[in-house]
Amino acid sequence: MVKSLFVAAPQSAIKKEFVDALIAGHCDAYSPGWFKTVVTGADKERIASFSAKLGVPEDGLYGIEMSEALELMNRGDLNGVIDRVLAKFHALPPKFSGIPVEGADLDAGGAVGLQALDGILAANLASPVAVVSDCVICCATVARVYRDACAEVVQLVLAGDHKDADIERHVAPLGLPLVKIASVAAGKEAFDAVGEKVVAFKATNVTPKRFEFDLIERAKANKQRIVLPEGDDDRILEAADGILRREFADIVILGDPAAIKKKAAELGLKNLDKAELLDIRTAPYRKELVESFTELRKAKGMTPEKAEEQLMDRNWFGTMMVKAGKADGMVSGAAGSTADTIRPALSIIKTRKGSSIASSVFLMCMKDRVLVFGDCAIVTNPTPQQLAEIAVMSARTAAAFGVEPRVGLLSYSTGSSGTGPDVDAVKEAVETAKKSLPELYPDLALDGPMQFDAALDPRTAKSKMPGSPVAGRATVLVFPTLNAGNIGYKAVQRTSGAVAVGPIIQGLNAPVNDLSRGCTVPDIINTVAITACQAQAK
Repeated sequence: MVKSLFVAAPQSAIKKEFVDALIAGHCDAYSPGWFKTVVTGADKERIASFSAKLGVPEDGLYGIEMSEALELMNRGDLNGVIDRVLAKFHALPPKFSGIPVEGADLDAGGAVGLQALDGILAANLASPVAVVSDCVICCATVARVYRDACAEVVQLVLAGDHKDADIERHVAPLGLPLVKIASVAAGKEAFDAVGEKVVAFKATNVTPKRFEFDLIERAKANKQRIVLPEGDDDRILEAADGILRREFADIVILGDPAAIKKKAAELGLKNLDKAELLDIRTAPYRKELVESFTELRKAKGMTPEKAEEQLMDRNWFGTMMVKAGKADGMVSGAAGSTADTIRPALSIIKTRKGSSIASSVFLMCMKDRVLVFGDCAIVTNPTPQQLAEIAVMSARTAAAFGVEPRVGLLSYSTGSSGTGPDVDAVKEAVETAKKSLPELYPDLALDGPMQFDAALDPRTAKSKMPGSPVAGRATVLVFPTLNAGNIGYKAVQRTSGAVAVGPIIQGLNAPVNDLSRGCTVPDIINTVAITACQAQAK
């Protein structure tokens, strides 16, 4: 992966001087490119110069123009700015081993508010940040703004002669490494220090937009074929259009092709001609699927006539497509119940070896990290054995999406502080899971019972559950019942502003995922990306 360094500075002259010094070779970490997040007309000459040196078109070297960024932000479309900058940055040629990223010029006209925006952009680029200034208070202020935006500041560079007392008062409380230099141009020591930080940097914060971007990039790496049975829902068509425009999955839409094309024209969708539109009544392999379904369910009394009728339901037909290898996964539920999606999957695809149940998780994209909540959608009152299985399956799902699993089984009691049948059930689940871990998931960090605050807050964990490998740093939270899990994820989603991605169904032989009837187009796009990634893992 290309290493980047986000250079933040309240003074544009100092920022440019520092970046130019990096590119001139003062930092051994770089075979550098160059990128700027937000530009104005004053940047035209600088952009043209870098374009000539690097062999990259001018419009490929910056994210967005300031006027456009401000217009989008004034409309409340911050995500539009983030999407634009991320897409432009990741379209840079792979020939650069390092890319210094310049933030906006904060002393440019109309730049009020862009400092906070650049902090958000740095966090979404997953780029380490160096704050450079010749002003003690400015250096500390910029660092705080970036950290508040969940960007990871790795180095402060302070140019000029400053009183130790001022540094102690304003900078030291930040607890960040500081390099003092006489001037930016002469700062070889600063460049070396920054270079070391860049080489060693591994992002720990994950923003919702970053998670979504990485998810779609992962899906693109090995495109899968996903079937969408609900071709008469506008949201499904709009989502399919967006997926095909971004080219991260191949799409099959079930429904009347003529009606779908008519609706696509009415909605102004330009990419649905890349989808396969399939009428299940006349599908070329309908007879094959009916015969396979009859054979599959004959022990349950299935006959060809019954199979023919059952496969007139698009969810059953789509699930049989997955079973027969005509599609790699299915996403449904925008216009139906969870049972409408899950029942065919359990009957046809079934649970995989080692799984006695199918369960679900939500990926909870917080401001700076992703947590995994399970089960919040399927298993009503799991037994201790089932709860243990949900815990291990949820850990595997977390790892599949880049979340290091540390599993906390939740209860109203932490450790041995409380008693009762509900606590005992969680204790039994923990013991069962730990016994099976050497075979199912070696070296998995798993513990419980623990309360929600003990699972996530290090101070609470230290007092309530000292020595636990999970308490205070859990990433996978397993709720004792569906009642608790569904309330829990919705409470967090609605009060924290977290993006809840899911439910993701786990434990099946092939991926089938359910949508909420209140789902949005972005929800559908993310669920298709998740389903594609699950299919890749299979």
